[in-house]
Formats: sequence, C-alpha cells, structure tokens
Amino acid sequence: MTGWKLKRVIRYKLIFNRHIMKFDPDEQISIQKVCADELVKMAGKYKNFVVLEANLGPGSGLQNFAKQFPDRHFRFGNSLRAMVASAAGFVARGKIPLLFAYAIPISGRAWDSIRNFISSQNLNVKIFGLHAGILNAEEGILNQALEDVTIMRSMPNMKVIAPADAVETRLALDVMMLDYGPCYMRLLHLPLPKLFTEKHKFVFGKGHIYKSGTDVCIFSYGTTMHTALDAAEILERKKVSTMVVNMSSLSPIDAGLIVECAKAVNKIVTVEDHQVEGGLGTAVSEVLCTDYPVKLLRLGMDGYGESGKVDDLYRKFELDGMGISEKIQDWIK
Repeated sequence: MTGWKLKRVIRYKLIFNRHIMKFDPDEQISIQKVCADELVKMAGKYKNFVVLEANLGPGSGLQNFAKQFPDRHFRFGNSLRAMVASAAGFVARGKIPLLFAYAIPISGRAWDSIRNFISSQNLNVKIFGLHAGILNAEEGILNQALEDVTIMRSMPNMKVIAPADAVETRLALDVMMLDYGPCYMRLLHLPLPKLFTEKHKFVFGKGHIYKSGTDVCIFSYGTTMHTALDAAEILERKKVSTMVVNMSSLSPIDAGLIVECAKAVNKIVTVEDHQVEGGLGTAVSEVLCTDYPVKLLRLGMDGYGESGKVDDLYRKFELDGMGISEKIQDWIK
C-alpha cells in the first residue's frame, strides 16, 4: 500500500472503522470523483448534456471531461447567477445542463436564480453541490454547507439526492439523466467505503432498509449512513436491535417506508451531517406527524461547525458511531 493511501486509511479509521475492517481500503472512493469520472463515460450515451461549473478548482475532477469534450464544458468563475440563467437558455436549446459548484454558494447566493429560472419553470437542469457538511472539515465554518438540503427541498419541483457511496452515485446519475425536471445532488469529496453492490437500485422517492432491527430505526443518508451503521453495531452489542434505513432520496421522500418502519419499531431516529432544522429530521417528522405519530430523535448539527480534522469534528459533534449510539441509548432508557 502506498504512503498516501495508508495515511488516508489511518485518518478515516475512527469514523468508518466497521467498514474499513469489512472492505479493502483501496475500495474507498470519493463520491465527487465518481461523479466526475462517470460524466466522461456517459457523454457518448447522453449526447445532449453540457457541463457548467462555477469557481471550482482541480479537486472537482472535471478537468478530464473538459479536456475530452471542450465544446460541452463551460466555466463561469464566480458568476453563479449567470451560470443558472445560462442553464435556462441551454434547456431552451434542447440541452440538459449539469451545474457544478460548491454547495454553499450554489444553494445560497444562487438561490433566487434557481427558484425563479429553474424551479418555478420546472426546467430540466441538474445541480451538483460539492464539499457539503462538516465532512468538509478543514475548510471551516464558512465553507461547510449545512443548510443545502433544507434550501433545495423547500423548492417545488426540485428533487434532492444524497448518495451514500460510489455505486449509488453512479446509479442515481443514470436515473437523473432519464428523469425530466430539476434535481440537486449533494456530493462529498472524501473517500467513503462501499455499501452497495451493482444489484442495488436507486429510485426517486424510495428508501432502502439496509439493516433490519426491532427496537429502534435509524434513518440517514450520505456520510452518516456509514456512522449510523457503526452505531447500530455498537447498539447490537448492547442488546438493542437496530434497523438502519438509507434515505438517499430526500425529496420526494418515501413516506410509506417511514410509516412502515415506525409501525414496526415505534422509536425513530434521524442522523445527518446537516442542520437538524429543515433536513431529514424535519422531513421524517412531517410524515410522522401527519400519518403515524411516534417518538422521534433528530441527530445532526444544531449550529455551525468549525475547522479541524474530520474524525475530530465527527467525534466532537457526536456524529461518529460512538456518539450516535450513546445518544440513542440515553434516549430509549
């Protein structure tokens, strides 16, 4: 194993201990990188999509696409609103624009343009928010997108996806391209272990029971799907049978599955690398309040993050397996 790979494995061992033990470390792949690589492969299959990017560096992984398809790649610098407006124009010309930017500015500074030009018109534009959550640890508070899911899922017509691994990212991309209408995908830039095989299916509006259980049910997505599974393993050792559900489709959300799990378990937990207000916890509570009220514990960020190492921040904000399991144990006593 090369030096940088070994360093990477040691760095993420605290967060993803269960999965590093289960999978070869070399199988850890960045969702963001997978997405960029997949665009090159998809270019022949979907000849009418174009890539628009705003103020992204080499870490975006889009250079290969830009090099191979220069006539389908457009840079907009810091002009996010111009990029969104241009996307509407590309749709009018029969293209499918794929917009790439950091999650903070694309969901924040460009919000009104996305609402007015894309969402309100139900245009076929796909938006990708990079470096989301406190997983973007070393970039600090100003660059940790913790409200993007809230902002995007609040807009009518907008679908919101947050895949949990490389396989699900590839599957979701294909589904996005075949679906008409605006969509936002939350992308993570650090390597994550594999959770799914190629037999896994991604469907808008559908969740997936990854692990069965009878005492408590954890709903999660993205990075915290991994730490939720770590927490489930700890809880199982303490005789707490724990179900874990992947909710990568955040809007539309699988209301039927939420109610089904609530009836089966009666204690529901949501975990996310996002503000507890407006994210998955709020989406699940909306369903439960309407259809099947049960006890709900929402775990996530209650405030802003800070600069630091990934494992340190996940530990501090109790989004690692141990922190999640301890909070659940205290809650169900």
